[in-house]
Amino acid sequence: MPSDRDLERNRLSARVGRYARVGVNVGGVAARIAQAQLFGRAAGRADRAADLRAALGGLKGPIMKVAQLLATIPDALPPEYAAELAQLQSDAPPMGYGFVRRRMAAELGPDWLDKFGSFEKEPAAAASLGQVHRATDHQGAPLAVKLQYPDMASTVEADLGQLRLLFDIRRRFDASIDTSQIVEEIGARIREELDYRHEARNAALYGLMLDGVPEVRVPGVRPELSTGRLLTLDWLEGTRLLDHKDAPLEIRNRLAVAMFKAWWGPFSTHGVIHGDPHLGNYTAFSEGGEPQGINLLDYGCIRIFPPSFVGGVVDLYEGLRDGDEARVVRAYEVWGFKNLKRELIDVLNIWARFIYGPLLDDRVRTIADGVSPGEYGRKQAFEVQQELKRKGPVTVPREFVFMDRAAIGLGAVFLHLQAELNFSALFREAMGDFSEAQVAARQSAALKAAGL
Repeated sequence: MPSDRDLERNRLSARVGRYARVGVNVGGVAARIAQAQLFGRAAGRADRAADLRAALGGLKGPIMKVAQLLATIPDALPPEYAAELAQLQSDAPPMGYGFVRRRMAAELGPDWLDKFGSFEKEPAAAASLGQVHRATDHQGAPLAVKLQYPDMASTVEADLGQLRLLFDIRRRFDASIDTSQIVEEIGARIREELDYRHEARNAALYGLMLDGVPEVRVPGVRPELSTGRLLTLDWLEGTRLLDHKDAPLEIRNRLAVAMFKAWWGPFSTHGVIHGDPHLGNYTAFSEGGEPQGINLLDYGCIRIFPPSFVGGVVDLYEGLRDGDEARVVRAYEVWGFKNLKRELIDVLNIWARFIYGPLLDDRVRTIADGVSPGEYGRKQAFEVQQELKRKGPVTVPREFVFMDRAAIGLGAVFLHLQAELNFSALFREAMGDFSEAQVAARQSAALKAAGL
């Protein structure tokens, strides 16, 4: 049996090894990028982007999650790099059952298996921070048991350090967008994802906010079978959303409406968004043999905004609708944009009109015509980036980061489903008679009830 000192030495060795592997892989590509920029070589940027993907592709764990986040945050990276990183897969090799037994005993005690009715040895899913096993309770109810991989905290810090290196390199050759707040926001959200007690409270929060929304199901939390690195939820049976992309339009639209309500509902009433609208975080549930709505499965990346931020969304919508420039500027200022000059406002409006376009267009339509899900928003982000090179710089406020990313992710889901909806009517219904005071009251009550 290894001693505590041996275990600590092994953990330290793992951390040092992680820093070395990530540093060599990322640092080598970063050096080539810097050299090319120093000598003004724009040619070959696509090749260097492919090199970065290849370097990251050999590394599992948080660096993969970070890379995928970067690929979906507009303006975080040049388009060639975003396109390459979007192709990365985050599936990690699963822990073997012998290792799982030891990890479960560390979290729930040596009699951990007796606390379940059954526990499947093979994981149902493996991702960047942990893996999920199917189980049942003593009454036979199905459970999803999410177990975090070992030593994730130090692994995350190693990978976030390399993220800062990448952004430092980018800042040297393109200072049009100050990405410092993007780095801080990504770091904060990923660190939160390591705390499964926090995720359990997020799940409880969503259960409260979406109570009475039959199109969206939220799993119950089993606190007696959960810890800071182990989360047990009710298992929600469902099918992948992409399994229904060739279904009749009525079914695809039904699923898209459920997605819209799952995202815009909590934001409009409580100032809360799900910051990771990745297809793997949802499944479709069926009744009578036909999909009726979605299961919302993952609660690691949740962003809570001050009610004034929600007010900024309403101000920008109504300002664009009515041609009220003062209201548009007020929205940007509420969100945290600084030193707004006429030229910068015009650039920001390029992006705003793209995001708000479907919400302002009062008719049945797709979210965007002739665009693949992976390309959604990329053209507009590139246009904004080019304009900011001439008229910037601008600092992207950290609160804006995941709002923007989630809007793009949600739009991509609508494109996958080829949904045809009146997004304007859905938005107006979601926002209702908006009041910052009402959002503040609801948010405060829900956060207190969920223990946040």
